[in-house]
Amino acid sequence: MPRRTHTYGSGSVWKTDDPRRKKKWVAQIYLGVDSQGKARFQRSYHATQAEARTWCAEQLRRLQAGQIVPSPLQNLGDYLTRWLEEAVRPTVRPGTYDDYARLVRLHILPALGTRPLGKLTPLDLMRLYRTIQESGRSARTTQYVHAVLHRALDQAVRWGLIPRNVADLVDPPRPARTEMQPLTVEQVKRFLEAARDDRLHALYVLAVTTGLRIGELLALQWGDLDTERGTLHVQRSLRRTSAGLVFQEPKSARSRRVISLPTLALAALRQHRARQLEERLKLGTLWDDHDLIFPNEVGRPIERQNLIRRSFKKLLQQAGLPAIRFHDLRHTAATLLLSLGEHPKVVQERLGHSTIAVTMDVYSHVLPDLQREAAAKLDRLLHDSRTD
Repeated sequence: MPRRTHTYGSGSVWKTDDPRRKKKWVAQIYLGVDSQGKARFQRSYHATQAEARTWCAEQLRRLQAGQIVPSPLQNLGDYLTRWLEEAVRPTVRPGTYDDYARLVRLHILPALGTRPLGKLTPLDLMRLYRTIQESGRSARTTQYVHAVLHRALDQAVRWGLIPRNVADLVDPPRPARTEMQPLTVEQVKRFLEAARDDRLHALYVLAVTTGLRIGELLALQWGDLDTERGTLHVQRSLRRTSAGLVFQEPKSARSRRVISLPTLALAALRQHRARQLEERLKLGTLWDDHDLIFPNEVGRPIERQNLIRRSFKKLLQQAGLPAIRFHDLRHTAATLLLSLGEHPKVVQERLGHSTIAVTMDVYSHVLPDLQREAAAKLDRLLHDSRTD
């Protein structure tokens, strides 16, 4: 048999020199590899070359249609372990890898880990999703599991291990959109007043005036601040991974951005810097300097959960405000700007959304009020024109 490089979707036909064979023409299709990495084939012998080619074409058609199981010996668990290490870890940020690995470990492996990769069916996935939801997990978790499986099985198709991605045939449950709770102007004033004596007062001022994500706020360094131009350069994010707290690239290319700061934020940052210098002088060599604008009491990065539990939630209670999420401060910044008539494109750039469509979709609840205001302005304009 001639030496060939085997790829999924390919077959071969050749004439054998074996004198014991009455049917001299050999047809073969490639079925991927088993759990030990050994190539597997399906082979048939024929009297003529035409018969061999016909058989080969028919088997490849059946393989594409999912009527032939290509690799029953490799189970899904073994494949996902290999996929995480070879296809995911080198291509994503550490935090993203940890998210994928956690979803695989907690949800996919217990239910489908021993299922042969080549025998996975849409019904298997539907049962998995139902099990996740019956355990009390949210539809969002189910959607994340589906996304991981879909990406993993796409890679299996490209590697020639399976003929099709069965996740294409399954629709995960649509998650209910988390209701945002932006603060009103009056509530923002009460919140910032409650935070006035907090060592992280400037962080909260930035949160409600810039809409930065919590990881972006905690990763800011003094070198990112240009006081002369009144701008802030967002170029990293802080996140906890299996390796500990790490600084990483922002969420997307659009998340790397330069934001103009209002006078209120610049004043808060100046006061914050003076206070931080006093803390550093008191600690001396004990201060662990990372040039962070918002470090903990010894200069190190702040755990976001510590910020939320020890500071943010207490300030909400002190101000008599509802127990909103920290992320709602981001929504507050966007809602305030849109309510002031700011163009959505500007809001998109300040928030670091990938497209303006994302901004319009997330904050569509603000648009009806803006539409009514636009109609009222037209009424006033045309009414004044008739009066003249």
